Amino acid sequence: MPQLHAQPYDLDAIGFYFESFEEYQTISKRHMNAHWEPVEEYEIQFIDGDDIDCALAKAWGISQANIGGYFKACEDWEDYQKKIFIIAVGEIGHRFDPEDVHPEEFDVDLYHVDNMRELAEQMVDEGLLGEIPEHLERYIDMEAIARDLAHDYTKTEIAGETLIYRAG
Repeated sequence: MPQLHAQPYDLDAIGFYFESFEEYQTISKRHMNAHWEPVEEYEIQFIDGDDIDCALAKAWGISQANIGGYFKACEDWEDYQKKIFIIAVGEIGHRFDPEDVHPEEFDVDLYHVDNMRELAEQMVDEGLLGEIPEHLERYIDMEAIARDLAHDYTKTEIAGETLIYRAG
């Protein structure tokens, strides 16, 4: 589970670390500044956790208003769902409801390859470009296919992994 930090905007208050939405709620309800006044507004910062959860926090735009949904996504979503969300929201700019978001709602095709040539080879191998007779396979220009794919597909890196995607 990721560790976050609530940094008060109140200069007379000290921030606190937390690892769940419930922990944040408990501490923030009784949090006081040096003058025994309640602290109400915080900047939420990602401190520690998996690289994928850090990238998710950045795409999510974590704040005190939406961290409940963020923690739920960290706990419930598989890594591939997090990657789809990061691409759809963080790279493409789709909007989302932090309390009711499902990565499957975003139209993102994700490929675990390092470059466009590998994607072209994968598509040819899987027959996505049609049936190619065996005696003609060596004449296929994979570089040309890769250049064509680059018009519709985008290369990105998420949590140290290179991915290629197409979004609708």
